[in-house]
Amino acid sequence: MIFRRKMTRSKVNPNRPDMSTTTTPKTVVCFGDSNTWGFIPGSDCERFPYGKRWPGVMASRLGSDWRVIEEGQNGRMTVWDDPFEPGISKCGLDHLPVVLETHQPIDLVILMLGTNDLKHHMAHAPADIAHAVGVLVDVVLQSDAGPGKKPPGVLVVSPAAVNPGPCPFWHLFKGAAEKSLEFPRYYSEMAEDKGVAFLNAAEFASCPVPDSIHIDEESLLAFGKAMADKVLSLSNL
Repeated sequence: MIFRRKMTRSKVNPNRPDMSTTTTPKTVVCFGDSNTWGFIPGSDCERFPYGKRWPGVMASRLGSDWRVIEEGQNGRMTVWDDPFEPGISKCGLDHLPVVLETHQPIDLVILMLGTNDLKHHMAHAPADIAHAVGVLVDVVLQSDAGPGKKPPGVLVVSPAAVNPGPCPFWHLFKGAAEKSLEFPRYYSEMAEDKGVAFLNAAEFASCPVPDSIHIDEESLLAFGKAMADKVLSLSNL
């Protein structure tokens, strides 16, 4: 006598999405400081609405095929912490690995940091700050936070230039305006050396009085559009 196993059809989970018809959006993480967070110039730490912050503008222009994640922190630096702000870490090098693990898989990481590293008491040269951003680039490129456990792509952005006009942050940014003009040169050299994409924010955004370090609403719109166009131009995504 031959016994045949009765074949039963596996039950389908009604809550499971049909992956054959689902398109996964590409994920972009914007890792930056208060200009990514959306600090309103001259305010008491007030924030622009999402749609007026540059990541929100970029997201609108990119459309539904993209998921834009904001990771901006007021006062964030590159690889250093700020001794004048104890209690909450401002060190980007400490935060970035957590961000990568939290949001993986990530297609692209946008790094725009360096303005806070220009604080007078930190005494960093522009070339040193660009090198510090390069350390963050290495963290991304040595990670497995991208699709298929590969590294995400990287877009390095040199921050908008600091305005030489009055600054309400006392003497914190004394001498920063002149140093910030050197960012595009050193950042672009570093990005080329690392083999990653580069954009100069100063070509699209400015930081006018009354506070001289934060991007105004008009510039955020232009900058967000430029960022979207740059992201769409990257052939490796």
